[in-house]
Amino acid sequence: MIGKLKGLIDSFGDDHVLIDCGGVCYEAYCSSRTLQALPCVGEAGVVFIETIVREDMIRLYGFATESEKAWFNLLSTVQGVGARVALSILSVLSPSELSSAIALQDKAMIGRANGVGPKLAVRLLTELKGKVPTGAGIDAGTLGLQAALGDGVAPGAISDAVSALTNLGYSSAQASAALARIVAREGEGIPTEKLIRLGLRELSS
Repeated sequence: MIGKLKGLIDSFGDDHVLIDCGGVCYEAYCSSRTLQALPCVGEAGVVFIETIVREDMIRLYGFATESEKAWFNLLSTVQGVGARVALSILSVLSPSELSSAIALQDKAMIGRANGVGPKLAVRLLTELKGKVPTGAGIDAGTLGLQAALGDGVAPGAISDAVSALTNLGYSSAQASAALARIVAREGEGIPTEKLIRLGLRELSS
């Protein structure tokens, strides 16, 4: 089983990369995020590999991080999500953004991916709620706050502060992560106005 490829970047396709490992070129299908993160042709690169074997096909899927690979495997457990849709989701959402979308039950955020319609978005959020893979790039405190927000049980001041920060142009993932760090430092019971000020300071630092 191939777990990781280390070699020279031979060439890029629209949805894959060829990696020259000692004269043998492996074709790995990747998200657009991974393709953009890889070095230029002729330079050394590394991708983590998931191999999918079917009766008529053996295909390698490459990822910039182990976290992205873990999310690919978790996404693929949802009915209606094949490798193509999983890569499409990972092309528009980083692992931490995906964690946030699921914790916050944000249909619009996950629906940005090609191939994810409203019904599939709901199924993804429902089936993956609470199933963040290890090393997914989000800390337990942030995830806990986001889950509370998604369930409507977060304190009102925090919910109001998240709403205010998102109205100022920050994503719900960024806002909730910043407020989680503030609550961890300062404790609970902070008024909404102060949370917003501290949140803006945290997000601009």
